[in-house]
Amino acid sequence: MSEASAGSRPCSIGVLTSGGDAPGMNAAVRAAIRAASFHGVNSFAVHEGLKGLVYGGDLIKQADPADTGGILRRGGTVIGTARCKEFRTRDGRRAAARNMVERGIDALVAIGGDGTLTGCDVFRGEWPELLAELVDSGEISAEAAAAHPSLRLVGVVGSIDNDMYGTDMTIGADTALHRIVEAIDALRSTASSHQRTFVVEVMGRHCGYLALMASLATAANWVFLPEQPPAENWAAEMCRDIKAGRDIGRRQSIVVVAEGAADLDGNPITSQTINDLLETELGEDARITILGHVQRGGSPSAFDRYLGTLMGAAAVEQLINEEPGTSAQLIGLRENRVVASPLMECVERTRAVAERIKERDFEGAMRLRGGSFHNSYRILRTIQQAAPKTNTATGRRHRVAIIHGGGPAPGMNSAARAFVRLTLDHGATPLAVRRGFRGLRRGDIQEMRWMDVSGWVSDGGAELGTNRYVPTDADMPLIAEQLAAHRVDALLVAGGWSAYKAAYALHTHRTKFKDLDIPIVCMPMTIANNVPGTELSIGSDTALNSIIGDLDKIQQSAVATRRVFVVEVMGHDCGYLALMSGLSSGAERIYMPETGIRLDDLTADIRTMETNFRSGKRLGMVVRGEGADPVYTTEFLTALFEKEGGNLFDARAAVLGHVQEGGDPSPFDRIHATTLTAHCLKYLSEKLESGSRASAMLGMQSGHLQFTDLTSYPILVEKDVERPVEQRWMQHIRLAEIMCS
Repeated sequence: MSEASAGSRPCSIGVLTSGGDAPGMNAAVRAAIRAASFHGVNSFAVHEGLKGLVYGGDLIKQADPADTGGILRRGGTVIGTARCKEFRTRDGRRAAARNMVERGIDALVAIGGDGTLTGCDVFRGEWPELLAELVDSGEISAEAAAAHPSLRLVGVVGSIDNDMYGTDMTIGADTALHRIVEAIDALRSTASSHQRTFVVEVMGRHCGYLALMASLATAANWVFLPEQPPAENWAAEMCRDIKAGRDIGRRQSIVVVAEGAADLDGNPITSQTINDLLETELGEDARITILGHVQRGGSPSAFDRYLGTLMGAAAVEQLINEEPGTSAQLIGLRENRVVASPLMECVERTRAVAERIKERDFEGAMRLRGGSFHNSYRILRTIQQAAPKTNTATGRRHRVAIIHGGGPAPGMNSAARAFVRLTLDHGATPLAVRRGFRGLRRGDIQEMRWMDVSGWVSDGGAELGTNRYVPTDADMPLIAEQLAAHRVDALLVAGGWSAYKAAYALHTHRTKFKDLDIPIVCMPMTIANNVPGTELSIGSDTALNSIIGDLDKIQQSAVATRRVFVVEVMGHDCGYLALMSGLSSGAERIYMPETGIRLDDLTADIRTMETNFRSGKRLGMVVRGEGADPVYTTEFLTALFEKEGGNLFDARAAVLGHVQEGGDPSPFDRIHATTLTAHCLKYLSEKLESGSRASAMLGMQSGHLQFTDLTSYPILVEKDVERPVEQRWMQHIRLAEIMCS
């Protein structure tokens, strides 16, 4: 979008949250206010949603960046939300228009669901008529009406259901998924102790996103979705599958049901119905857990903070740059890019899914949800079986191995579990290489069975082991010998920088050793997010959430003492964790290897920090990537801020260390690991069937999973540093500058 002239800019922007609250709304409010200030536009926080517009007074307050301090990590919405019957009437909207004109507000950032956005669009359409009525009644002057001839509107979706067309993710959905997954993980331990089945009801009246993704992330044994009712004999099928799991030694079972689930005839399938069925037909000791509004609560996840920040800032940029009279737009994230789409078109297509379900057109509903939703459902149905399908194919079964390399990354066990079960279901033999490429050299390879990976989906670390060893030329004959001895037909390499280097080393020696001439596919698993061919690596989301949790605690301690913390995060030569954790925590300054540290920058940063503390600031946060600069170390920066802070503030260092590699994988990393593994196996299967020996790297690029030829590895990485040439997340440096200003 080109920069608009100052004359076409809105006079002032109002920011409101309305409808159901969603974690991450505060991030969007904060970003909108800070972005407006950065561009020199006044902003107002409208409290209590649309009610604030109607009643005005102290419910509409001018806002500046200082007012948004500390709200990023808070759940819900600090400016409030409320139902407003008055706004549904023309008199109520006329009062809202008067309150806005009196404050010079002629643009709105509305954060909420489809009801909120629809109501605001009606308001936008009526704006000229409402102002004319206000002029006729003498409530505003003709000059005031002429100064604000139109109302600009941009919508940002805040909804835990992730049910809005026009965006791949809505603010709040990731946090809600965290709450659900944490609850189911906790239930598993007590369920296993008592050999019990839990029926867990989650939100989702018309959208099964939370139920589907929670099931995929927790290895639930059965799921009920509004978009995909079970077959007519679902009761018998469910009981059969639950019993089959018991027969092979599973001590617990989880059934997830969305609140809007129904059968093919539209009859509701409730958690009580399922519970009674399990107790009657199987004699199960079943229990119901209805998670309810706990799914909405708590501090937002790292992703929701980032998403809210991204969308809130983009909404303001859209208002500033668009021409007056432009139709209302919805800011969304599509294919990992911020996009603006006609708001009402998105609302109509969103409601079309509910209409398809109501009309019993479930195929149409699934189609409208998109390919990713359907593929996730298909993968879930495969891996939640009690055993693989019976394979009747004749001839030799292909033998496919998985190996980890590089540092540990949360999600490695999720990938290994998916690999074993999907490989078996495809009729091939899964092999596990233990202890990375050292283990491969020694022949530490074993066949895996279906139940060998039971319970792995939620475990952190790497049960198969991993290390940063990269084979040398002298290792190649030994590795080739072991691959031949174990009849390995294809290799899935899951890991980080060292894993990719090792895979490429094997690839380059294939002409010399025929047993190395097999299909190889690399899957990105590293918290640093620093391998080529992908914008996002498995493990980085968990690491970010771990960092954010620690930064929240640090900020709480710093407030009481007027202190600046210099926090060092991992990443080696890549600043992904530094930038994203800085954005998600509200850090005042971010230092990364890609941009380095200059003395002039340090001087300016110290002066800014002094100014802020003199104005009443109580804490400061500086995030430094571990490879940002060899001279300006974390200890050096801390000493510098301590010395220059004088009586204004003191400074402390916090090196988070290897805690960033630990912990149970986040829901996203579990889902990402499972999905990418399925794609890798499909690639290897196709190569084996066709006789091809091509090798590749799989990754998320422009929102799509794509394969990149492994031969191109050397030209995709920077020389002498551990990071790829292209890092698309670097585009967010400008956003960080706006948020820190």
